Amino acid sequence: AETFSDMKRGGILAIGVIYVILAFIFQSYALPISIMSIIPFTLIGVIGGHWITGFDITILSLVAIFGLAGIVINDSIIMVSNIYEKINNGISLDSAIIQGSKERLRAVMLTSLTTIGGLTPLLFEGSSQAQFLKPMAITIVFGLISSTLLVLIFIPVIIKIGVQIKTSLFSPKLRN
Repeated sequence: AETFSDMKRGGILAIGVIYVILAFIFQSYALPISIMSIIPFTLIGVIGGHWITGFDITILSLVAIFGLAGIVINDSIIMVSNIYEKINNGISLDSAIIQGSKERLRAVMLTSLTTIGGLTPLLFEGSSQAQFLKPMAITIVFGLISSTLLVLIFIPVIIKIGVQIKTSLFSPKLRN
């Protein structure tokens, strides 16, 4: 119970620090939320992976979720920064999302596939020492499989929705 309490506090602190850093870098309060909104969706892969392999979620799985969140945030930052760079250069929103997503597809895929490839041998290791680490590897591998696909779809959609909300809230015709 004490470990879970400490992990909860540490997780909340980590999310807060990540938010502040992203808000500072992107000079936006909403953009870090869109980047970090992918984190809960990684749990789809984590839970599915543990269910498929038959392993219980352990304390190492929970620790691995923090690492997984960092990887997924990095993938999201790669995508978002490229899309917003294009928007800031005057490209239309739809074109920026399409071009930015195409250009960063390789980087997002390489980040995820190299991590998955590096941890996959651990999933098939039969030694007793590896059994201790398998829940961590399952968490990261299956979480990355699902979240990589979600980053490629979800982040561009969130950007589009966010820009539409921003323009509708601050539209001159709504102010009159």
